[in-house]
Amino acid sequence: MGVSVGMIMPLSTGLLAYYFPPEEQAGLMGLSAAMNQMGGVVATFLAGMLSGISWNYAFLVYLLGLVAMVLVALFLPEERLAGRGGVSLPLLKRFHPSVVGMFLVMVLFFIYPTNFALTASGTLSETGITLVMVGLDVVAFLTGLVFGAAMKRFARSMKYAAPLGFLAGYLCLAAGDGLAWLLSGSALVGIANGIGVPYLNTIGSVKAGKDAATTVMPLLSAALYAGQFLSPLIVSPLASAAQASPYLVGAGIAVLYLLQAFLTRRKQMLPR
Repeated sequence: MGVSVGMIMPLSTGLLAYYFPPEEQAGLMGLSAAMNQMGGVVATFLAGMLSGISWNYAFLVYLLGLVAMVLVALFLPEERLAGRGGVSLPLLKRFHPSVVGMFLVMVLFFIYPTNFALTASGTLSETGITLVMVGLDVVAFLTGLVFGAAMKRFARSMKYAAPLGFLAGYLCLAAGDGLAWLLSGSALVGIANGIGVPYLNTIGSVKAGKDAATTVMPLLSAALYAGQFLSPLIVSPLASAAQASPYLVGAGIAVLYLLQAFLTRRKQMLPR
């Protein structure tokens, strides 16, 4: 499964750069991110329903892959991608702003699902926690739908939207356990994630051109999953050492992400 996801993720975004011009890629990357979020909601719901029958039936949710296979067979052109793939230091040096940014986005985002149920248990019921966490995915989905329009209108300032969203979201979650703080923080984290992933994919794909599927997208995919895996290994020790909430640690990492965006993207613009 890991090998399959490692191939699908860079191809699903890299092919957008291969088949569509740069000025269309922001909107398409937003739609791609939105579908990823909604796919997670649908798959989680179906897995829960199936596991109610028997725990091992939950894995039948992967039969959804058959739908993707049919779509690929019917609509994806038979072409051989050009360009050379593989990780190299020159490639990493060229795309390091997007790669480091994607790593930080995932480290920041996964603070939420690994801590929210525990920290919100005194305020919300189990059902309430589930609804709020699903609501975050819905917010990220809606953000992805409008991402392309937002990129066209706020092109110069979009680089700061994700780090500021994470910063504000985790400050809200750290501020208290009241319902208003939990809902506000969750919504802001969802918006930040809904902007951060398509923004970095868009910047990388435009810079790489038609070679994106074999160059920058594998790097971004690797950074994405490295961030998911390392997030609790980074955040939990820092929170324990500082005797602070993991959300405050998240706010600190968001400041680093904001600084990284400012230093590496001062002159970056997208074609209209």
